[in-house]
Amino acid sequence: MSISIPIRSVGAPAPSRAPTYPSGKSSGLTSLPPLSLYVHVPWCVRKCPYCDFNSHAAPAGEFPERAYLDALRSDLEQSLPLIWGRQVNTVFIGGGTPSLLSSAGMDELLAMLRACLNLWPDAEITMEANPGTAEAGRFKDYAASGVNRLSLGVQTFDDAQLRALGRIHDADQARAAIAMAQDAFARVNLDLMFALPGQSLDACRQDVREAIAFGTEHLSLYHLTMEPNTVFAKFPPQLPDDDASAAMQDEVEALAAAAGLQRYEVSAYARQGARCRHNLNYWEFGDYLGIGPGAHGKLSFPDRIVRQARVKGPESWMARAMARDGSHIADATEVTADDLPFEFMLNVLRLKEGVPTMSFAERTGLSLAVIAHQLEAATQRGLLDPDPMRLKATHQGWAFLNDLQELFLG
Repeated sequence: MSISIPIRSVGAPAPSRAPTYPSGKSSGLTSLPPLSLYVHVPWCVRKCPYCDFNSHAAPAGEFPERAYLDALRSDLEQSLPLIWGRQVNTVFIGGGTPSLLSSAGMDELLAMLRACLNLWPDAEITMEANPGTAEAGRFKDYAASGVNRLSLGVQTFDDAQLRALGRIHDADQARAAIAMAQDAFARVNLDLMFALPGQSLDACRQDVREAIAFGTEHLSLYHLTMEPNTVFAKFPPQLPDDDASAAMQDEVEALAAAAGLQRYEVSAYARQGARCRHNLNYWEFGDYLGIGPGAHGKLSFPDRIVRQARVKGPESWMARAMARDGSHIADATEVTADDLPFEFMLNVLRLKEGVPTMSFAERTGLSLAVIAHQLEAATQRGLLDPDPMRLKATHQGWAFLNDLQELFLG
């Protein structure tokens, strides 16, 4: 397969030599999937006790913005040979707390992306923000620079729970931040968590109702989990039991549906036409380039699929990215034909509607015959919909999603 190389815009960097990866079993891809870009901003004001993301506290919100942007450009320029000629459909700027970036810093970052990439004119460009760092003027500046979707990490409107979660904002700051976001952006997502320490069903219901009342187009509603290597894992709080958590999940979905927000993924609810295109690309087993400290990526080529991971430490990543010797990439591993079925199913079965059956061959390069036995077993157990045209979990399959996904382990 040949890939055409577009004429670069004035000022765009020349591509550096592409890293090479060993090619094992051919993926046999006849076309490449859609491509997204993830940009990681690793700093936050304070590390939350439940957070297992690659985030690092920056006292008083101070961090080396100039050095970070220079290293980000270097990281991106070194990645260009891997994606040259491909269109980038969505961008997600995550963290950490990207809203720590100055207005000028965000403008420079987005100008960099437009100069270096074949960015789709109608690209969805999302950034995450913390209500504790929200400023009305800065939100409007971000929007003027090109951010067209904001994801606001509210988590809860209960002040006691916010303190328990280690958040730097209170409920009133969250409400004010939502108003600022809605004034600046046409598309706003609210992140909310449930099954919090000591949370009752009534308290969960009140949180979701208040979030819905703001009328935003999208809600991300997450069940709090104890992740390894977090403060909560070391000092676990008392969480609602499984029955109480299941009741909360049912209530969350019912309240969202009554408000016109359909659950389309395990933790995602959207109004008609408002699904997050960036995250859909992940779940449909699309490609994504990840730049910044600790960022992960998945890139397809005609004969292989490669996963990348950047060096996690911000200072180390910046130094290595500027060295331009490839040492900022901590790992680059080809996904084997044995691992592809599980990786594919791990993602697509999170979608309530699943994906067309033909997507398996299109995205993995493998024949559906390689998972025929697992498909039959999953269907017989009532976990997979028997429709031969779609790969889709049943209601029971979604309730026991881990069991369903594990059937496809090599």
